[in-house]
Amino acid sequence: MGTVYLIGAGPGDPELLTLKAARLLERADVVLHDSLVSDEVLAKVSSRAEVINVGKRCGRKLLTQDEINALLVSYAASHQVVVRLKGGDPSIFGRAGEELEALRKARVEFEVVPGVTAALGAAAAAGISLTDRRVASQVLLSTFSRGLDANAMDWGSLTPATTLVLYMPGPDYAEVARRLAEAGLPADVPCVIVSGASNSQQQVLWSSVGALSGQERLPAPALMIVGRAAAQQIRETGEAFWRSEPNAPASLPFSVS
Repeated sequence: MGTVYLIGAGPGDPELLTLKAARLLERADVVLHDSLVSDEVLAKVSSRAEVINVGKRCGRKLLTQDEINALLVSYAASHQVVVRLKGGDPSIFGRAGEELEALRKARVEFEVVPGVTAALGAAAAAGISLTDRRVASQVLLSTFSRGLDANAMDWGSLTPATTLVLYMPGPDYAEVARRLAEAGLPADVPCVIVSGASNSQQQVLWSSVGALSGQERLPAPALMIVGRAAAQQIRETGEAFWRSEPNAPASLPFSVS
């Protein structure tokens, strides 16, 4: 049997691929990729490889997770290098755990090749640090749950020193703002939304928890970073500043007491 490689494609820019990821894409016999993997990254795949899109389109799954698991096992039986290519990093909201479990049960050899997760790509795009010794000592990565799963996230785990990174915040920023306020975050806490981090359509929007509901909705894939570190300027006093527009002067100090 061959080997299945779960590879992180990063946030979009092919130059953010690891050297190992790029080498394996050149050797791949089969590549099963998610919809968030950029065309520029897919261009790195060997021309002789069979390339299969197994991601979501307009919210609809092309294949179920069980079907994807079965394909990985099946292809490994007849090909040497099988690549499961995921946007960002496989271990961050990539359902890698389910695929690894299926491969273990089928006794298929596998290897995980880490990638740059969207949180890091978004922070780089915004020019901020997710941690900062002055204001932020921990990072919380989460998706934003709605409907029946609305209470899935432990909002009580937020502290004044937490940088919250929300994957897939959705189009309803007002709902996000309400949930953040209910969790005890003041209206003046900074936040930044990054759409299409590292690709040619990248957009960055600066805001705060209180002003979030009135902001323009950025296209998916987008990510939201909330907390004192999500500001364009942090003084030694611990004050954080944000800008509502890219060229506007820094303003609106945020209390961090």
